[in-house]
Amino acid sequence: MEKTDARDAVWTRFEEGDFARFPFPPRGRIPNFVGAERAAGRLFETPEWERAAVLKANPDSPQRPVRKRALEAGKTVYMAVPRLREEECFVELDPARIDDPHRASTISGSEELGVQVGPDALPEIDLVVAGSVAVTEDGVRVGKGEGYSDLEYAVLRELGAVDDDTPLATTVHDEQVLAADLTPDAHDVPLDLVATPERVLRPARGSKPSGIDWGLLSEDRVAEIPVLRRLSE
Repeated sequence: MEKTDARDAVWTRFEEGDFARFPFPPRGRIPNFVGAERAAGRLFETPEWERAAVLKANPDSPQRPVRKRALEAGKTVYMAVPRLREEECFVELDPARIDDPHRASTISGSEELGVQVGPDALPEIDLVVAGSVAVTEDGVRVGKGEGYSDLEYAVLRELGAVDDDTPLATTVHDEQVLAADLTPDAHDVPLDLVATPERVLRPARGSKPSGIDWGLLSEDRVAEIPVLRRLSE
């Protein structure tokens, strides 16, 4: 199976099933699903969650319960500015400054209540939470196909904010877990935890990319993303 096939298979399941949730349509996005709160609850029961004081999380709807619980539990959350397009390319959600975690866990609320910070302000990240279109049982993650989640991880690695031992987790519906043989690309970050409404999968830990694979980036893309320009220098 190719990644495009995996995406199409999952998006088709969401279109034909009764577990898709706003926003619609599910195709073309990290799909939100009925049971997202239960999947998040499975993640909350893991020792990786208990140990984490600082998270880097994606902004998508199905992971909103994760961001909300993190802030309620006093954990600091960092989210990347879309497409890393600004010099201050991360939004810091500091629970000490936020009195409305429900609002702050939304995309618009994070923009209102969070503080944009530059890459130098990032502390060590204890847990990375990513959104997924599809995952395999052996820990291969498939996103929307734009590559930003893996690029954000690579940037964090270059900055020293994460290392090979930093766990990567996702929350998905069970229909997004594919029993398929999918070969990851060299820049793909393998999953350590997959939480669904029914279970937690712990794929065999694979080695993670050690940084940015500059050979995969065009000069134009480096030029348009400030943190990449800086790191390339």
